[in-house]
Amino acid sequence: MSRFQFRGLLQARRWLAGATLAGVAVCAAVIGGGCSHSDQPASWEFWRKNPQPATATPSHDHLAATAPTTNTTAFAASRPDANPSPIAAAEPTPVPVYTNTPDKKDRTMNVHESNFGLTKDGKQVVLFTLSNKHGLVAKVMNYGATLVQFNVPDRYGKLGDIVLGFDTLADYEAKSPFFGATTGRVANRIAGGSFDLDGATYDLEINNGPNTLHGGKIGFDKKIWEAKVTHGHDGSAVEFHYVSPDMEENFPGNLDVTVTYTLTEHNALRIDYKATTDKATIVNLTNHTYWNLSAMKSPTILDEVMYINADQYTPVDETSIPTGRIHTVAKTVFDFNVPTRIGERIKRVPGGPPVGYDHNYVINGPPRELKLCARVSDPDTSGRSMEVWTTEPGVQFYTGNYLDGVIGHRGHVYNQYAGFCLETQHFPDSIHHPEFPSTVLRPGQTYTQTTIYKLSY
Repeated sequence: MSRFQFRGLLQARRWLAGATLAGVAVCAAVIGGGCSHSDQPASWEFWRKNPQPATATPSHDHLAATAPTTNTTAFAASRPDANPSPIAAAEPTPVPVYTNTPDKKDRTMNVHESNFGLTKDGKQVVLFTLSNKHGLVAKVMNYGATLVQFNVPDRYGKLGDIVLGFDTLADYEAKSPFFGATTGRVANRIAGGSFDLDGATYDLEINNGPNTLHGGKIGFDKKIWEAKVTHGHDGSAVEFHYVSPDMEENFPGNLDVTVTYTLTEHNALRIDYKATTDKATIVNLTNHTYWNLSAMKSPTILDEVMYINADQYTPVDETSIPTGRIHTVAKTVFDFNVPTRIGERIKRVPGGPPVGYDHNYVINGPPRELKLCARVSDPDTSGRSMEVWTTEPGVQFYTGNYLDGVIGHRGHVYNQYAGFCLETQHFPDSIHHPEFPSTVLRPGQTYTQTTIYKLSY
């Protein structure tokens, strides 16, 4: 192939990637009732003005193909609760781009299992390798329902691993800062390591200054999950299942959790979450992957360009607990409504040491509908870009401030700012802020959320 033919192919590939992203935007508009962002209420205003509880319904198959519909009944309902629980979703929102009918191919053939070792207490850990027709490869394991690797082509077609992680299970057990893990039962922080619910006080493990972080001392990231290969929508999938027993880490209720990873044929990694309980409890699940779109060709993410679809954020105190106020991002270092290099203003972020972003953004758009959360690109090194879509009201943007030289995949040294996280979530410490979207889940309700990471190159 001549140099000019190669350039022609490259231009065609970029054009197709742009067309795909445009299609996503069109489909998102259809699902949202055909309205633009200016026609929809801001997510925070909707939560504040419409505090009705959500419908308690049986769970639904998140991966089934469904026709686009408006979410008019999401708040229909009936529970006399002083602290309504908007996370107990009704119908799962259809996903843009993926409304086509799946073909009959057995996509489980695109998943391979291998041994990833034994835990310190002798439990087997299995690594699942998912692939698609475009050559993308994602590896997930049943320890922590964790994303271990995600290999994606760059602008020249060369595969690179765009997530931070370790080569051995022993390293995940000994020193992982939640690399790629499913965090819960309550992701992010709970102030003072304690909360009240229905007249009872629950004291939790304090593991982050004066607070509880990511579910306590032994959260979901350190559990062995049941796993099975399944038929995902438009791609191969692995379903992880874990039952967190009543009073584990001192959270009430037996919580039945399912997390499903699907690698689609549209070059997206989709994560679907579902949970039910037999006693009132609190739930906030997320994925804690650290991304570096250059595949560590650049040792930091400071030159990657970030867009966050949020006009507001939740300010925090000196221990990273929200103050309860909602502030505009306009004319601050938190404004990523115009794509900006991550490192451009990072040294001016208030707080620290260490200095950096570790803040919750209030995503624009209607609650519980799939909406664009963020878009990030690596224009200088790899040409890769990623869009994040989610049904959640918030996202924690974290820039790896506490990374301190840990040795990861293939001997890479992960220093400060080696990776960023976009943790889709309910707001931190929501149990202490009734004005925030609630994280309370009750018997008969089903917690659901979907987050999609869409890659192009």
